[in-house]
Amino acid sequence: MLSTTQFCYEWFIVSTSSNPSAASSSAPLADAELVEQLRRQLATTEQRLNTTQPRLQYAELKIQVLEERLRRKLIEKYGPGSEKLSAAQLELLELEPGVSDVEVQAESEREPLASRTSRRPHKHPGRQTLPPDLPRVERVIPCTPQQCVCRRCGQPTTVIGYEESQQLEVEPAKYFVLLTKREKRTCKACAEGVVTAPLPPRIIEKGLVSDRIVIDTIINKYCDHSPLYRQSVILERETGLELSRATLDGWVMRVGELLMPVTAAMRRELLAGSYIQADETPVAVQMHEGRGRNHQAYLWQYGRPGGTVVFDFRLGRGRDGPKQFLEKFEGILQTDGYVAYEQVGGPKLVHACCWSHARRAFFEAAQLNPQDTTAVAIVAQMDQLFAIEAQARREGLDPATRHTLRQNQAPPLLDAIRARIEAARSIALPASALGKACRYTLTLWQKLTRFLEYPELELSNNLAENSMRPVALGRRNWIHIGSAQAGAKVAAILSVVESCRRMKLSTRDYLGSVLPGLAAVSIQRVAELMPSAWAAQHQSL
Repeated sequence: MLSTTQFCYEWFIVSTSSNPSAASSSAPLADAELVEQLRRQLATTEQRLNTTQPRLQYAELKIQVLEERLRRKLIEKYGPGSEKLSAAQLELLELEPGVSDVEVQAESEREPLASRTSRRPHKHPGRQTLPPDLPRVERVIPCTPQQCVCRRCGQPTTVIGYEESQQLEVEPAKYFVLLTKREKRTCKACAEGVVTAPLPPRIIEKGLVSDRIVIDTIINKYCDHSPLYRQSVILERETGLELSRATLDGWVMRVGELLMPVTAAMRRELLAGSYIQADETPVAVQMHEGRGRNHQAYLWQYGRPGGTVVFDFRLGRGRDGPKQFLEKFEGILQTDGYVAYEQVGGPKLVHACCWSHARRAFFEAAQLNPQDTTAVAIVAQMDQLFAIEAQARREGLDPATRHTLRQNQAPPLLDAIRARIEAARSIALPASALGKACRYTLTLWQKLTRFLEYPELELSNNLAENSMRPVALGRRNWIHIGSAQAGAKVAAILSVVESCRRMKLSTRDYLGSVLPGLAAVSIQRVAELMPSAWAAQHQSL
């Protein structure tokens, strides 16, 4: 190209010098052609740039999506502790063939380099006090014989007080055989037959163990997440009595069967109210079909903040579950936006959604792409929204007063959050974590802002999610439900356990009071045995 241009230029000089008149007439023409050629080249270059720039932007966004997916996989591989690590640290972990969970946790908790700015020291909260409702057992330690005599004059010393200290103590479980003797009486005057004292009602009729051990088995499994095979080993170690896991499982199933009418009454109580929070979680079930693997079923949880909670066992995650449970419910239903909750309940049902789920989507986007300041800013704005709720809890506001606080502070904050999300959606790749978070939040915006209309509605569905955590923790220990028929019984036990936890009731005391004789209670009186009714009766005593 250079030689051709040089040749044309030299030819033009020679032609001009040999024929001055021709050169003067052809110069403007050659300049015009050159300018036109340059314009065409410039237009072609601009066209190529206009075509290449969107491709480059798309490639950059696609790389960002792939990096987010890779980071998510690495976090799943190395556990929650790896969320604090940078992308470079995660890449280093991949190069190490045998990195343990302990090493990942230690790396995530490693102190950063000390900065020049000194932090203000936090005041130590002091020694924690022991709960005042626990019984106190006194132990008096006397002085030694040498201390009982004055070292100066030799006279006996006098007690003038005590130096007190308190420690939390425990009495180990003590197993013993309870021998029950029922009186038998007869009339010696007329010898008219024999009468025997009635046997008190029991949970397991003619069972080898007492009601306390049956209830302990329930508490250990569903409150402390200890599987039955482990409890069987402990019983054999402590008592020398060998009880199979199948025997303990029979106790659990009997308790679940007894509690099913109670949970049915709890469901009716829940549907008679005006506000329900709902969530669902998977649980493995043995189907005994010879396939060699478990079926993924679901526990659907419905509850009211601070009140009754009911678990519903279903083999699938379809709409049939909430549709059959809720029937014609026409209050407020708060969920995470899962599509199965659409078109359920009565015609006046109000569907609200959860701000914690919206915030979590942007928080995960910030975790997967730490350089993304947009997601971090949106999370910070949502935190201001939750700060309003925290203020209401801190001041102990009732729903009406909290509603006034929301009306005064939340609307301008919501406008700012929506404007920033809409701006972020316009620049985010739809498949990226940020793009998905924007789409999720804007799609559910009307349901998210319903808390401005209904004073009793909570900002988030966290209470429902918290009810699922014991299930998630428990299934890591007891692994699965034994059969599809056992699912409803397990759901009944979980309903009672979680309701007692929310109402701050002793699950052990409740089960010990309700279970014996429950099989003989008429269906009309079952509502009196619900945790809420039982709590009201015992608070009035």
